[in-house]
Amino acid sequence: MILVISFLVILMSVYVFTYPKYKTEQILAAFFGVFYTAVMLTYIYQTRMLEKGVYIVWLIFLCSWGSDTCAYCVGVLIGKHKMSPKLSPKKSVEGAVGGVAGAMLLTLLYTWIFRQPMQVDIEEMLVLSCIGGVGALISMVGDLAASAIKRNYEIKDYGNLIPGHGGILDRFDSVIFTAPIIYYLAVYLIK
Repeated sequence: MILVISFLVILMSVYVFTYPKYKTEQILAAFFGVFYTAVMLTYIYQTRMLEKGVYIVWLIFLCSWGSDTCAYCVGVLIGKHKMSPKLSPKKSVEGAVGGVAGAMLLTLLYTWIFRQPMQVDIEEMLVLSCIGGVGALISMVGDLAASAIKRNYEIKDYGNLIPGHGGILDRFDSVIFTAPIIYYLAVYLIK
């Protein structure tokens, strides 16, 4: 947190002492860019450093990418009600429910497979599954937030590094939001 505050103070100092060279939007974009990516992604490392972190850290990706895949499959099969027509017209409420349920089931399966090395009982497996569901919901918010930013700047993808998928940030937009949530839920809910 000290680094974040220091960075903000430095940015504001540059803004003040070079006024009117930079616009407020540029300073906010610089702060947001660092905080949104660098700070939020540090929670992957922090999760890995927890007592059972070597296993829990994978929930971040399972919730993000697993729920995305499940939401897509369910949405294609039975999606009828648009979740956010202006922001992301292909996403459906049914897909969102399928994504959350899918993430919970995938987390339950994952914890069942690794229950011995993780040293978890059924109760902890269910708690982790619920964490997976919450992570899936937050993952969707992260995905939609990234879509909103792209719509605001009238761009389709953040880059073109991965053909058909955009840039690295396009693959990690939901992970960025999910990582801190999984970390804090694991810290407070897992023994």
